[in-house]
Amino acid sequence: MSAISERKLAHLDLCANEDVESRGTTLLEEVRLFHDALPELSLDEVDTSVELLGRRLQAPILIAGMSGGATRALELNRALATAAQKCGLGMGVGSQRAMLLDPSCTETYRVRDLAPDVLLLGNIGAVQAREAGPDRVAELVQAIGADALCVHLNAAQELAQDEGDRDFRGCLAAIAGLVRELPVPVVVKETGCGFGPATLARLRDAGVATVDVAGAGGTSWAGVESLRGSARQRALGATLREWGVPTAASIVFARRLGLRVIASGGIRSAHDVVRALALGADAAALALPFLRAHAQSGERGVLETAERLVESVRSMLLLLGARRVSDVPRLPRVIGPALREWIDAAESFGATRDR
Repeated sequence: MSAISERKLAHLDLCANEDVESRGTTLLEEVRLFHDALPELSLDEVDTSVELLGRRLQAPILIAGMSGGATRALELNRALATAAQKCGLGMGVGSQRAMLLDPSCTETYRVRDLAPDVLLLGNIGAVQAREAGPDRVAELVQAIGADALCVHLNAAQELAQDEGDRDFRGCLAAIAGLVRELPVPVVVKETGCGFGPATLARLRDAGVATVDVAGAGGTSWAGVESLRGSARQRALGATLREWGVPTAASIVFARRLGLRVIASGGIRSAHDVVRALALGADAAALALPFLRAHAQSGERGVLETAERLVESVRSMLLLLGARRVSDVPRLPRVIGPALREWIDAAESFGATRDR
């Protein structure tokens, strides 16, 4: 087994069994919505479907990419794909870096046979994209039949890792090149530290149309690294555990700069999904709840988690008087003081503006 495969399996085990979440908050709890006691709707009339990246989802939910590159990851990915297909959700695979080094592990990412109708997202790190170039990255996308590519940014995690990357120069130019040359949409994804307005503006100007904010408040990958490796890795990982921009603030910043938004980072419930939609997200992505459901109950646990989420989102839309997902951002809401402080601070610097 390669060092990358061993590390990915260690990450899965830590996330499934250990305390890996930020001790901070996503600030999604700062979004409060008005209950409609007279919705004048039938539940059957509530349409939870959305269009995203050229595909139609039956609910505004994606199963976020988690792993690949090892035999055990294949079992997980196929369970996730089965649930995504049955419930009409989107799905991502974990980093395809392992495929760059060892093409024989490609099978651990292949799920299209089980999920022919889902929005499927490939995944590669920005540093690896810079090094591989657009043609090689396009091969990774084609190899698994992906509809879009996530380019993930994880500088904090890499700095914590003893074996991690240290040179992040040229990544923005590499992303711009992928946007120009790939035949599928490119989504830029953080991995638990979120986005500030200045970074989002640079991505928008580079041609990026969609971001996955993966904000602070959920799984902390620096925190994951603090549970493994050397004393230095453990110490720096613990120091950076709470680093980042909360998920709710990242959603607002991205929407105000005219970007489409996948909300992730600490999305743990249907209530979180609906709060993210209220802030302007197009959909929300979850990883940890599905990973832990699989660890506990296998494929059945993943499917039950997906079904409960879809049912709960539909119920909450009815209780808001929303006939469709696009109605949610237009509903009245209360924004709490902590989230308002992030928004006001960005506005005071002129860092966000509606396009």
